[in-house]
Amino acid sequence: MTQPPLLIVLVKGYPRLSETFIAQELLGLERRGFRLRIVSLRHPTDRTHHPIHDEIRATVSYLPEYLWHEPGRVLRSFWTCVGRPGFGRAVGLLLRDLARDPTPNRLRRFGQALVTVAEMPDGANWIHAHFAHTPASVARYAAAMDGRPFTFSAHAKDIWTSPGWDLSRKLADADWAVVCTEAGQARLSALAPRARVHLSYHGLDLDRFPSPASLRPLRDGRDPAAPVRLLSIGRAVPKKGFDLLLDALAGLPAGVHWRLVHVGGGGELPQLRAQADRLGLAGRVEWRGPASQAQVLEAYRAADLFVLASRRTADGDRDGLPNVIVEAASQGLACLGTTLSGIPEFIRDEQTGLLVPPDDVVALRDALERLIGAPCLRARLGEAAMHRVKQDFRHDRGIDQLAALFRESWSAS
Repeated sequence: MTQPPLLIVLVKGYPRLSETFIAQELLGLERRGFRLRIVSLRHPTDRTHHPIHDEIRATVSYLPEYLWHEPGRVLRSFWTCVGRPGFGRAVGLLLRDLARDPTPNRLRRFGQALVTVAEMPDGANWIHAHFAHTPASVARYAAAMDGRPFTFSAHAKDIWTSPGWDLSRKLADADWAVVCTEAGQARLSALAPRARVHLSYHGLDLDRFPSPASLRPLRDGRDPAAPVRLLSIGRAVPKKGFDLLLDALAGLPAGVHWRLVHVGGGGELPQLRAQADRLGLAGRVEWRGPASQAQVLEAYRAADLFVLASRRTADGDRDGLPNVIVEAASQGLACLGTTLSGIPEFIRDEQTGLLVPPDDVVALRDALERLIGAPCLRARLGEAAMHRVKQDFRHDRGIDQLAALFRESWSAS
């Protein structure tokens, strides 16, 4: 019997708590008969991982994060690759890129590509990268060097902070790309009109996020003994807008009773804690740090309202469609978000949630006050959002689409 195709999947780091959508996709492809080899540019930094990572059977290998960490490995890979028919083309791509971006990072990605090709398992058919920035750079050089096709999935930061010239070159060389929001698809298609850029939402595995068994209490924020429970999840980084959320909460009337739980790690946590102290909110905000999927599910079910104040940062970074919004909605939890990027593709204002403009603290405060005081509105929005997840955002649809793209490409090659 012919073995199923072997797909090399390049990722920036593995496993990562914040990238369950990648793990979900990898497991889904395995269940559809694909063999995978995961190649990570970095070792994991999270102290724990989700149960889904234990279900993925693929072998994981790690490239040297910095070439000087493993010079012997890089040198051996160079001598293995220098005679490959595509080596000269790969060097040509590197030199062309260095003319626009003369940084050590470019050389590092080329060195990682050398190791990727030199250590490629027998029978590998394809290289696919998650994220259009550094993993796709490694994939592009490796594919040119080894004469293999490559593709990539683009998500959020990689779309909005990568230079246009860099993205257009990758799109021109890739067989196709997949993107998880209409906003991202429009950006990439404008950069490379002839490229094949497919829209595929991540979706959600509802076996891992089953509907809650009970209804939420109708808390309305008037009883100090029963405050409305707010939840926000995400890495403490500027684009998530947690500082804006704290400012908005500080502006609520004294008679509105609430508590906020934040779940996630990130470098801005100390500054956010200090901000909460300055605003007199410290006793009303709980910083839980990174959490497992089971703990996250428990947090959704204990909350009355999910809020994420996503914004665009000075360097262009922004969210796509944060998976936590879809997860929260799967639990019938009303969501408050911003009109940024792909968020309105899921949250329909006044129908499946509420939307406010990014960076508008006053609008955010007013929406919070409205939702805190209106439990029936929260219940209606949450029910409608949960229905939308079940109807349009099941994970099987996106994985089936991706599997079909790979099979079509293999058949044509």
